[in-house]
Amino acid sequence: MKKILVIEDEDNIRNLYRDELIDEGYDVLTAKDAECGFNQYVKEGPDLITIDIKMEDMDGIELMHKIRKIDKKIPIILYTAYGEYSQDFSTWAADEYLVKSSDLKELKEKIKALIS
Repeated sequence: MKKILVIEDEDNIRNLYRDELIDEGYDVLTAKDAECGFNQYVKEGPDLITIDIKMEDMDGIELMHKIRKIDKKIPIILYTAYGEYSQDFSTWAADEYLVKSSDLKELKEKIKALIS
């Protein structure tokens, strides 16, 4: 079973993603902020990470770069409500950049493509 780490600061959204991805057959870990997410990444070794960009303790772009210094191959999806970051050169280290939607179909398709 593939393990996904969801790093999202909003409780309702984080829980929704967890439930939806569990229904897809994944083992899902969650983290409420970047620090917890980084610790989960180090401890659990997930197969893929989704990261929100806007978080209070550290933004998702900084977190992604911190993880990339350790592991350049782990698939990372930046999943954010802010489309304007897609043109920011610092986001290009992500495997995917998706704008949040109430329909999680695109997220699920990208996850499946990246870890299958």
